[in-house]
Amino acid sequence: MAPPHRQPAQQLDLFSAGALPTRQPSPDAAERQRLVPGELDDAALIAALPDVRLSDSRALVAEAGQRRLAAAVPALEALCGRFKGYGLHHAVPEQVVALQALAAIGGRAAAAAVTRIVVEGAVQGPGLKEAIATAAILGSSLPPDHAAALLRHIDPAIRAAACRCARPSPEVVAMLINLLDDLHFPVAEAAACALGRMGRRAARPALTRLIQTKPTAEAIDAVASIADDTCIVLLGRIARTQPVLADSVLGALDDIDTPQASAVASAIRGGRRDSD
Repeated sequence: MAPPHRQPAQQLDLFSAGALPTRQPSPDAAERQRLVPGELDDAALIAALPDVRLSDSRALVAEAGQRRLAAAVPALEALCGRFKGYGLHHAVPEQVVALQALAAIGGRAAAAAVTRIVVEGAVQGPGLKEAIATAAILGSSLPPDHAAALLRHIDPAIRAAACRCARPSPEVVAMLINLLDDLHFPVAEAAACALGRMGRRAARPALTRLIQTKPTAEAIDAVASIADDTCIVLLGRIARTQPVLADSVLGALDDIDTPQASAVASAIRGGRRDSD
């Protein structure tokens, strides 16, 4: 007698949404699902950030940034830390949004948080560019060893941003001087400005050319500590021909504090009074 025919066992489809049992959300989870960032007050928004579900994190983080909630800085830093070890090939969206929120909030606490995020390696891969750019925006200051590593980075955007976050040290200053000849102009420009802020006269030729051909508020501020008579004349010319930079020029001339700088500043202010 032939053995009885057995129905073959049904193979589990691992790609089917119904292959795995679903759990009913807990009351707490259901409550989180009903969170609408715009309807939360500041305290509730900040309280929700540490345990927020990944699917909701970007909306909550963006809301914290829009409100410029300084009290949210620790939670935003912790959110970046949750993804440490990820993002080697693609930026982690939650980290990017958190960094953007920190940039919008601003202040010393945010700057210090971004410094720790970079130093502790919480952001890696493509997301590192966002982290260093945020550090530069906030005026974060990186330790010399970390700054030196970033000044050697293959990505010119990271090198340029690292210049703006570098503290003076023999190694960092030597690297910045080498970067004055970087083939990427934004890097060379940022290196010159960094050296100028450090009071290094090696940057004077580069900064003189910069304020002559492409003046910016950053370059004007950087040249103040190393300006010579030629720089002072150029600053006066910039104030006359580019009024949008006149306040930056006056700030630089006041910092230079020499008779010639004072005379040029007085002439600029006199011209303003006459035009009024």
